[in-house]
Amino acid sequence: MTGGDFFTMIRLGCGAVPGSAKTGGITMRHPEYQYLDLMEQVLEKGDKRVDRTGVGTRSLFGAMLRFDLSDGTAPILTTKRVYWKTAIKEMLWFLTGGTNIQPLLRDNVRIWSDWPLATYRSETGEEISQEDFEQRILEDDAFATRWGELGPVYGKQWRRWMGADGQEHDQITGLIKSLRETPASRRMLFHGWNVAELSEMALPPCHMVYQYHVTSDGRLNCLLFQRSVDLLLGMPFNCVGASALQLMLAQQAGLRPGELVWVGGDVHLYLNHLDQAREQMAREPRPLPQISLTRHPENIDSYKISDFSVEGYDPHPPIAAEVAV
Repeated sequence: MTGGDFFTMIRLGCGAVPGSAKTGGITMRHPEYQYLDLMEQVLEKGDKRVDRTGVGTRSLFGAMLRFDLSDGTAPILTTKRVYWKTAIKEMLWFLTGGTNIQPLLRDNVRIWSDWPLATYRSETGEEISQEDFEQRILEDDAFATRWGELGPVYGKQWRRWMGADGQEHDQITGLIKSLRETPASRRMLFHGWNVAELSEMALPPCHMVYQYHVTSDGRLNCLLFQRSVDLLLGMPFNCVGASALQLMLAQQAGLRPGELVWVGGDVHLYLNHLDQAREQMAREPRPLPQISLTRHPENIDSYKISDFSVEGYDPHPPIAAEVAV
């Protein structure tokens, strides 16, 4: 057993469990059990708290999960269907620097509609349905400009961070330059926590810091810090998006994907998600799918959803739950 095998065993656990595989005589747990174990910890030991949304949560502080992307697998959960195309489309939208939901809706992505809809209802008093609101955003550019804006959220900070000097800074372009030219740097990161603009955002960044590390053999590792973790709904999407970004960055820098290290701050289950969490925990993980890029675009801005191939994804059925706004 190599040192790497030993630490993988410590990280993922060992034993005869469903969905496991043997490496050098050691039975390895399926990586998804990290997530299910964390969910169980939150359910059993989480502090019951009244949160900003008024829904309430069970919460733990501080968690880490690790996923190895070097074998081509992706941490797309199998104990429920995760709509991976939606997650990657969201990441591609972030990379455009966009802050309006209209392009998302045109791409059939509705995961950001709740926040501008709540603002519209609050400010106008009109109890418009989400379907009608989204249709107006799609059909009326002036309405979309007024009511589809989320403020200076993720994409704005990643691609157009406003510095104290009054100049905009493209963190993603700077990161790729560093990955290519100074891969041993310990300064390869970007984040979205712009204190001066937090109050203007529909929602401050939850997945807020992405730090990168290049190994001596050319593997790109990512550490994602997520300050606020909706464990049932948000975190599965964030891991897919981070994995997709890691593949794109690795390709642009001439590297290979390595490890995705996910770190959570306030890790919580909303009180109206507890039954769904128990349902998911009762399911056995299935083999993780393979993810790959089907072409090599000339730059980070040229990727499309059709460039991503996911094979072998055979999840359990989806689990419905409401988003806390």
